[in-house]
Amino acid sequence: MSDALEILLTNDDGIDSTGLYALYDALSEHANVTVVAPADDQSACGRSISHEVDVREHELGYALEGTPADCVVAGLAELGPFPDLVVAGCNKGANLGEYVLGRSGTISAAVEAAFFDVPAIATSMYVPVDGDPLDAVDLSTDDYAEATRITSFLAEHALETAVFEHAAYLNVNVPVADPEGEPAPVEITRPSQRYEMDAERDGERVHLHDRVWESMDPEEIPDPEGTDRRAVAEGRISVSPLTAPHSTNYHEALEALADRYAESVGVPERAQ
Repeated sequence: MSDALEILLTNDDGIDSTGLYALYDALSEHANVTVVAPADDQSACGRSISHEVDVREHELGYALEGTPADCVVAGLAELGPFPDLVVAGCNKGANLGEYVLGRSGTISAAVEAAFFDVPAIATSMYVPVDGDPLDAVDLSTDDYAEATRITSFLAEHALETAVFEHAAYLNVNVPVADPEGEPAPVEITRPSQRYEMDAERDGERVHLHDRVWESMDPEEIPDPEGTDRRAVAEGRISVSPLTAPHSTNYHEALEALADRYAESVGVPERAQ
């Protein structure tokens, strides 16, 4: 398989998670897959990085006592063959909206790959919980069929196109697989801008609440057409092409403000 696609697979749920095994089996059908993943759950750790982590061999590759970002750096720089593609997932729980881009360990693994100039796919699955904790939901590899189908297709074909000339990584969110095997349609989306975090003090504790998940009813969801959140709530696969690092265009107003600062503190013109 010397000409086969080389994939580095990681996640933030931990190397023994069902979602990672499901993707490993599917991707291995047409690629050489090296797993470098956290030894335990690192959900919502963002792009936290370590200076030194323990590593042990695992039946799928390597388990690191570290974060997804650690895993990508270690995998690309040392532990595995340099890949054509990094895949992160499949995450148990969706990663939807702009506000999760810096929080999610799954997405952060894809962002880390972008700094190595390696295309990446971050795949997550929306799991309706109806008020129950997500950890209490038991999922089988069959439940990840939608995730494995779209991720395998993108891994096999996206590199042949101009997709990654315009996007550093793809944020893919899927519904739980239909029990009857009916594939979900795909929609190219943008991250929702909706944000509904709040906090409540109770004595010496402050409780933080993410209320954005309280309105995922497809009949009532407030997110506009074309957003990732609406697509998934309505049963479609969301694929958002994203870039890293995040940047803005040249900002004349900020340049003028910097000039005012220099004048106010007396910075000599030659030092500006």
